[in-house]
Amino acid sequence: MSRCPFCESKLHFTSPGPKIMHREINLKQGMPTVEQALGRFERRLEQAQQERCRVLTLIHGYGSSGRGGVIREEIREKLQYLKYRKEINDVITGEHFSVSNGPGRNLLRRFPFLRQHRDLNKGNRGITLVVL
Repeated sequence: MSRCPFCESKLHFTSPGPKIMHREINLKQGMPTVEQALGRFERRLEQAQQERCRVLTLIHGYGSSGRGGVIREEIREKLQYLKYRKEINDVITGEHFSVSNGPGRNLLRRFPFLRQHRDLNKGNRGITLVVL
């Protein structure tokens, strides 16, 4: 049993739960506003970090106009900010999630289980992968 070096009380350690390797978060479900989607993202990101999740797949959609949606743009901007602040490790857009693309190839080297991901090699602009 370990003891505190200052007060000599008994120290109890709890081991963290097992790591969750991958989570999918559907940000477009229910056709939310941008603010609602960002709020959902922030809550689910915090939850994933607490669960020690390694990779998130964010489903934000591509937008109904066909030119790229506002949710997609806002989420990706937020992710770049979080990466700059070192709150997340990396961001790989769906269009770069491929075995033949540098960022996608590096992601697959780090997380081989993603080779089973349904969007691999599909150039899906409606998703973004986040490494925590």
